[in-house]
This record gives sequence, C-alpha cells and structure tokens, in this order.
Amino acid sequence: MDTQIHNAAKSHARWEPYVDNGGTSLAIAGPDFCIIASDTRQSEGYSINTRYDSKIHKITDKVLFATSGYSADGKKLAEVIKTESERYFDKNDKVIGASSIAQMISIIMYQKRFFPYYVFPILAGLDSEGKGCVFSYDPVGNMERVGFQVYGSASALIQPFLDNQVGLKHQQNVDKSRIMTKQEAFDLAIDSFTSATERDIYTGDYLEIYTVDSSGIHKEVRNLKFD
Repeated sequence: MDTQIHNAAKSHARWEPYVDNGGTSLAIAGPDFCIIASDTRQSEGYSINTRYDSKIHKITDKVLFATSGYSADGKKLAEVIKTESERYFDKNDKVIGASSIAQMISIIMYQKRFFPYYVFPILAGLDSEGKGCVFSYDPVGNMERVGFQVYGSASALIQPFLDNQVGLKHQQNVDKSRIMTKQEAFDLAIDSFTSATERDIYTGDYLEIYTVDSSGIHKEVRNLKFD
C-alpha cells in the first residue's frame, strides 16, 4: 500500500519548463519593402495573462524579429540577438545585415538544440540590396528564406490564405509576374488577422503592423477582437 502511494506521488513530480502563450506572427516580403505583423495577446490555456505583449522586436533600422510560442523564450532570444548585433557594430564599425543576422540566429538556436528556445521565429526586413526578405526557422535553427511566413496559434488559418493570395497557389488564369504592392500586402495582413481572430481564441486584442522600406520602419496598431 505504501509503495502504491509513493509511486502515485512520484508520477506527479513532473518538470514542465515550457508554456505555449499563443499568438500569431506574420511577414510578407516585397520587392523593396517588408510587412511584419503580430497580435499582442498573451495567454495560457483559457486565461489571458495580458492583452498587450509585443511579439515584434527591433534589431536594426532595417530588420525586425518576430516570435510566437513561449513568450519568455521569445524575449530572451530577441535580447541575445540584439546584444550580438550591437557587439558586431562595436567590433566592425558597421551595422550588421539581414543575412548575417539570419545566420547568427540559426547558430544561436542550434547551440541550444538540447534545451531549445520554445519559439517559432521570423526575421524580416530589407537585405543588403534593399529587397524585402523573410527568414523562417524551426526550434533548432533550420533556416529558410521565403517570400512570406506565418507562425503561431492561427498559422493553420492564415498560411493557406497567404499561399493563395501571395503565392498564387491553386489559382488559374492569373498573372503570376504581377508584384504585390506595399498597400496590398498591408491590407492583406490586416484581413488575415481579422479573419483568424474569429476562429482562434489565442490570437486577438491588438495588431501591431510594421512596414520596413527605404525610409525606415513605420508602425501602426489596430484593434482586434477582445473576447
């Protein structure tokens, strides 16, 4: 009897260091711009911890870093990236480029592969040629440059929409050489989140939208569903 009680108590002594705080991040690259958007809700289960927890972090004047997943890990990873970027500037007397930051993130995440950051990061901005760029990662640092990417709790709702509207997948008789304008990408990001919040309870409250172009970084905040 004592053994059964001991085993029952032991089975509940579990260490769970990770929490999924929900939320969604999105990025769309254009020929000379990049749109990065994310909601601000941070939740755990059916409880909302805060309605304004920014998931987008400025790394340089041309590069932003967005996360979803475990909020604390996302903030820590952003802090490490920012620190290493500043160290690069101090050592080389020039601002680190988007491609170099992308490679650096891959190395940082791979070094933590046995106890990884529980985040799904997106790096977005302008590359050395002034073109929009988006880099996506998995939790152990595998990296890919893509034209658009969505991560987070509403990714299953938004990614197919972007595949169709930006990637022009499963469309017939369309001009695939046509380039999406900055305003179209901006409006598409808003529509994506507005629709997703109708179905995903972990995405909502406010939408932060950043536009990166040759003139700098521009931020707007829009309301989303509060329920």
